[in-house]
Amino acid sequence: MTSKTAVLSVEALGDQLTGIRRHLHRHPELSNEEFETTQYITSLLEQAGIRVLDYGLATGVIAEIGGLKPGPVIALRADIDALPIQEETGADYASQVPGKMHACGHDFHTAALIGAAYQLKQQEERLPGTVRLLFQPAEEKAQGAQRIISSGALQEVRAVIGLHNKPDLPAGTIGITGGPLMAAADGFVVEILGGSSHAAVPEAGIDPIVAASHIVTALQSIVGRNVSPLESAVVSVTQIHSGNSWNIIPDKAVLEGTIRTFDEAVRAKVLERFEQVAAGVASALGASATVRWIGGPPPVLNDEALAVLGVESAEALGYRALKPVPSPAGEDFAFYQRVVPGLFVFVGTDGSREWHHPAFNLDEQALPVAARFLADIAVRSLEYYAAGGGAES
Repeated sequence: MTSKTAVLSVEALGDQLTGIRRHLHRHPELSNEEFETTQYITSLLEQAGIRVLDYGLATGVIAEIGGLKPGPVIALRADIDALPIQEETGADYASQVPGKMHACGHDFHTAALIGAAYQLKQQEERLPGTVRLLFQPAEEKAQGAQRIISSGALQEVRAVIGLHNKPDLPAGTIGITGGPLMAAADGFVVEILGGSSHAAVPEAGIDPIVAASHIVTALQSIVGRNVSPLESAVVSVTQIHSGNSWNIIPDKAVLEGTIRTFDEAVRAKVLERFEQVAAGVASALGASATVRWIGGPPPVLNDEALAVLGVESAEALGYRALKPVPSPAGEDFAFYQRVVPGLFVFVGTDGSREWHHPAFNLDEQALPVAARFLADIAVRSLEYYAAGGGAES
């Protein structure tokens, strides 16, 4: 490890990672466009003597530390893409790219994983196995995780661990739980076909706007009458498009929106009922409705044994581990958990704005917290699986 990347204290680590995070923040790149970000991450890792692997990715970086002793492979993941948002923080390190911003904290995640990599490199000879680093592109489009999986980078991996900043938790806390943490995020487009006519003679046509309105109202009954009070779901219609003149009943209306669920059985039931309600209400009014699904990630479902390791890690480092409130936001980390056991945690960043807000920012004192946690739980996970813990993946 070069002197440039050597880390001897929490304070030094924090300063180093703040510089990295601010560089990334000034130079955001959208999903599938993270070319300079990829080069920057690669450069930092190579300067630290960390092996960068070629998995044929256009953007994103896969690297490894360890492997000097036989043992399991554990993966640590961070997402690297930004959002199409004009920044309004007023920070002196604000985005230098108009209309693009790290408004979800992926710059924080990337810097934290680099910090973990630096610490793991310092103890590489003692690692009982291998830590694989996944700097993943295109999380915001729910594409990157599946691309990493398709590349083969998850082969031999026994477990995968990731994190997300959480503005409503104070710095120095880590939200850890087994089971559901984030929701499945499914999008929908409903096309309602009626029959056009003059607005003064509605009986001559079939009004798709009236049908769409009834469908919007009826869809809300799904959560109230088809989902147990002990479960949860959200059905939100966020767009209605129809017509182009004040005196013409159009022949088509389009609804768009999203469904959020935390359980796969509930998810399947809600999607089934959604199609039945849309088609049935439209039919009752003489129209027809077809549903097109925009598949998002499944729910983030944390492995219970890894959650226990996470709590042990946080407390050993002197951080407060707490049980977080699950978030209805979606995360494509969930795709990894369909392949291997995984743990996704929230790191408190004491922010004043929520994710995806143009004034989103966070407390950079949480950077060494996140980095030290990732490094520590990676080692604990290697030891756990090397000692025979967990089922074979």
